[in-house]
Amino acid sequence: MTAMTRSGPTSDAILAAVLELLSDNKAEDVVQVDLRGKSSVCDHMVICSGRSSRQVAAISDRVSEELKAQMGLSCKTEGKETGDWVLIDAGDVVVHVFRPEVREFYQLEKMWLPAETAATPQ
Repeated sequence: MTAMTRSGPTSDAILAAVLELLSDNKAEDVVQVDLRGKSSVCDHMVICSGRSSRQVAAISDRVSEELKAQMGLSCKTEGKETGDWVLIDAGDVVVHVFRPEVREFYQLEKMWLPAETAATPQ
């Protein structure tokens, strides 16, 4: 029996593409969290904000569409209907796009970042 080999883009390549797409689409307060060795679910988590529900939905659409076009990734998304918090599952990279008020309420990055980093105001 042979070991399965993994094909497709690396988690670092997906992360780089996601960060570029978020920048191009005017996402705000982008934070990346390295989860390698901390989670079996993914290697990287990216958290960002959009100024409105409409922008949150637009950012998530664009990221999903471009990852499919550029890398052949079929991303799963959750929450796009309301536009308050959209989760994009790109395999080894999970992206959370929030409206600022919702992001402040959940403070997701504080769960994963070291205390001294998470406590620093942005």
